[in-house]
Amino acid sequence: MRTSVSPWWLGILWFWLSAVAGAAEIGVAVDRNPVALNESFQITFTATEQPDGNPDLEPLRQDFEIVNQQRSSSASWVNGKSNRNEQWILTAMAKRSGELTIPAIAFGADSSKPLALTVTEAAQPTAKDDELFLEVSATPEQPYVQAQVIYTLKLFRRVQITQASLAEPEIKDALVEKLGEDSTYSTQIKGVDYWVTERKYAIFPQQSGLFTIAPLVLNAEYISSRQQPRFNGFFNRPSTETRRVVSKAVTLNVRAAPAEFKGAWLSAESLELSQGWSDSSLQVKVGEPLTRTLTLKARGATVGQLPELFDKTPIDGIKTYPDQPLLHEDKQSDGLTASREEKIAFIPSKPGEYSLPALKIQWFNSKSQKIEVAALPAVKIKALAAAEVATPTASAAESEPEQASPITATPIAVTSDSGVRLWQAVSAVLAMGWLLTVIGFVRSGRQRRQTRAASMAQSESALEKAIKRACWENNPQAAKQLLLQWGRAEFGADSLAGLASRCDQPLCDEINDLNRLLYAPGGQEWQGRDLWTAFSGQARRAAAPAPLGDGLEPLFKI
Repeated sequence: MRTSVSPWWLGILWFWLSAVAGAAEIGVAVDRNPVALNESFQITFTATEQPDGNPDLEPLRQDFEIVNQQRSSSASWVNGKSNRNEQWILTAMAKRSGELTIPAIAFGADSSKPLALTVTEAAQPTAKDDELFLEVSATPEQPYVQAQVIYTLKLFRRVQITQASLAEPEIKDALVEKLGEDSTYSTQIKGVDYWVTERKYAIFPQQSGLFTIAPLVLNAEYISSRQQPRFNGFFNRPSTETRRVVSKAVTLNVRAAPAEFKGAWLSAESLELSQGWSDSSLQVKVGEPLTRTLTLKARGATVGQLPELFDKTPIDGIKTYPDQPLLHEDKQSDGLTASREEKIAFIPSKPGEYSLPALKIQWFNSKSQKIEVAALPAVKIKALAAAEVATPTASAAESEPEQASPITATPIAVTSDSGVRLWQAVSAVLAMGWLLTVIGFVRSGRQRRQTRAASMAQSESALEKAIKRACWENNPQAAKQLLLQWGRAEFGADSLAGLASRCDQPLCDEINDLNRLLYAPGGQEWQGRDLWTAFSGQARRAAAPAPLGDGLEPLFKI
């Protein structure tokens, strides 16, 4: 008996399967936030799959004026997998100031998510009818020590610049990092159109007190608006003028760490502590490694501020092998984000249940102005007895004579000399196989050592870069903190004196000189180039591959 299915039900089934396949996910982002009234900015909608239809932009026009729009698409094929990217880029201007929302935009049956946007009042020029001027600002102006300060520079112009040079911000006893790429947009001030180039820096004061960011100087050559050539041909070079523009100085009142804060000072806008395990069951056989990955991510901090995560407290019955930490800094236009990743392998020597203590990191939230604690609870791991291989082997050995008896009882028609030659040939083959195995182990061990050395060099590059920056900027406090971080990871040293005793002679002398200067009265000037030269020399010697010998390979490799 045959049953027919109506086309109507087939249509419903097809529609249901299409819905199950999942709607296209559409992301939305702006090039900066906040923006000022009468400033143009970009809204970008991105889809990794073809959406259901074209965007309906009418809800956006309620609070925003769409100046321009364009669409782009790209496709790539990586590792046998195709990737597609669709983008709709809108140039828009807000119609009013305040806390606005970019509404959800429908792309047929698909839709983007709403996005909050802050629109401030229109900027005012520092001088009336200036064709070229600079504006600078710092937020916050009363930060805590080592907290992030966003220093924003805006160049307003109504002329076409042909050549320009701009000084970098200078501030003593502070780390300065440029954030992201420059952004360019248009704005209107008192009915006059300006082009604005915006650049941002992250500044981390290393000491408390009053700090002054010196005025920035711009030397610009631009096409004169007073002498326009009558014929702008190939041989007619436009008339240009050169002008020097100076910004105002900015003063920061840096506050010391709160007295109630205990332990190593860490200031950040947000902090996230997480962990992962090579086996989520937290069970491992005796003699085998169980790897724990700890990750600390801090927004508004540098890698030099992040503490060590590995707890060196010994655990009876477990050997711990920490790997070199992986350090990374992400410099976006809204600030700097630092991350530290540590891998620790735990190898139990006897079966049982082991408890790892809770991990707690106290930090100061620079946004809420409160002391907070990021924590991971205590963890219990279970070590299982190794697989009993002796019993099967023994039973096999006991049964072997029973199986061997019929074979040996079978007569073999060979002479005594031929039997000897046969065993000699078998022995030669076994010896050759053993030799090839040894050669293979030696080669694989060499490759593992080279790979591990390259991985260690890469993981240390961020910390070494921070030490180099502190030395070149002659910043003794920053150099001290970064050297202590390096010393704890390399030697377990918790003081400059202890670290100096573990280093080679050139670096030992430089660290001792730095230590004496930090505690000497009078605030002497420090020149850090010699310390960096000594440090980089020791780092190169430590990274050099060790000569091949008869040493055994490590028990494991992460």
